[in-house]
Amino acid sequence: MRSTNRSISGFSKLSKRGKIKWIVENFFKDRESVIRELMSYWHSNEDQQKILDGFSENTITNFPMPYGVAPNFVINGETFCVPMVIEESSVVAAASNAAKFWMSRGGFKTKVLGTQKIGQLHFNWKGDHSRLQTAFPKIKRHLLSATQDLTDNMQQRGGGITEIELLDLTSELAHLFQLKCTFETCDSMGANFINTVLEKFGEELTSFVQSSTELFEDSDSVEIVMAILSNYTPDCLVRAEVSCPVAALEGVTKNVSAEDFANRFKRAVDIARIDPFRATTHNKGIFNGIDAVVLATGNDFRAIESCGHTFASRDGQYRSLSFCTIENDEFRFWLDIPLAIGTVGGLTTLHPMAKRSLELLGNPSAEQLMQIIASTGLAQNFGAIRSLVTTGIQKGHMKMHLLNILQQLEATEKEIKRAMVHFSTEIISFSTVREFLEQIRGDKEMSV
Repeated sequence: MRSTNRSISGFSKLSKRGKIKWIVENFFKDRESVIRELMSYWHSNEDQQKILDGFSENTITNFPMPYGVAPNFVINGETFCVPMVIEESSVVAAASNAAKFWMSRGGFKTKVLGTQKIGQLHFNWKGDHSRLQTAFPKIKRHLLSATQDLTDNMQQRGGGITEIELLDLTSELAHLFQLKCTFETCDSMGANFINTVLEKFGEELTSFVQSSTELFEDSDSVEIVMAILSNYTPDCLVRAEVSCPVAALEGVTKNVSAEDFANRFKRAVDIARIDPFRATTHNKGIFNGIDAVVLATGNDFRAIESCGHTFASRDGQYRSLSFCTIENDEFRFWLDIPLAIGTVGGLTTLHPMAKRSLELLGNPSAEQLMQIIASTGLAQNFGAIRSLVTTGIQKGHMKMHLLNILQQLEATEKEIKRAMVHFSTEIISFSTVREFLEQIRGDKEMSV
């Protein structure tokens, strides 16, 4: 029987075994089997497990995710085998198929359009606005000088602070101003670097105002509200595209001409440009590919997602992230997306599989990885739309999902083989698979 009091003090100080013991005693019935199961996912290498435990708080076990690869990605003439961490069975297959399709049609062409990242220092200003504006050039020089020790290493690598702007937000919120700061962080994602610099800016801004009596009056005061990077990075942007003569699309699917397919495809993309309901699902498909590579390389998929969705709404309406045109018998499909990622520091350096993923990709720079990730998102989007405008999404998706259903219904190896043959030409759903298994199991019982 579960304990009625499930609160605890000092949980984080317990050993991992102690945490598991408390959890199973308070939240599970079959205690011994749960303990064995949780411990079965511990890494057999103790050193590797210590690394994984260090990534989070109150860890009790690991949560395995499938690690797949999508080969045949030709990007700017170079062939890649792209690592993808995702649990949705059809995603890697769709990306692989799209990569193979475009491999013989010129591959993916990519270009980094910008690499700037944003940090914000919000503060309240109690004083005359004009004095703050007039003093800002001196404030800016002081901030850059005062943080030189923090930015030296980044500057030596070609990065650092590239701009500081003073924004007056008092029309939106009383007394509110912002220092909008632009950074170049080279091959690192740069979150810690940016946040450290911004917090130093806050300290220096406060002391500068207090000590500069020739610029400010006694009534002038600055109150720091918060200092943190922004995950919206519209100027850290990459483009990935594919194109070919419309005639080269012949054979993309059975019983559909190249011209008909091109027109259907463009129509589907155009719909996602005007309909937020469709655009949301459309972009989710793009992120199926993007997130899988972001995870595999130890980057922050949550930051990438939030930034991408904000970018999709930049004109005031949520729209698709991809575009399609047909001009002069040329089919062109492309994607513009902000990707603030890194290839050094953080999990990219610490996670053993993230390091292997980067090695698999040839140890790319951050800009190169941006291009690989964007190409994977575009490939995923192409595969999804191709299915939608031809055979429908469920046919291919459910074929990939069939094995999951069979395992959920505890099918034996023999039953799985029979089901694979049977459903090669039949509609797949949970109920139809369950009915098929019940039928063959019933036939077996009658023959005994």
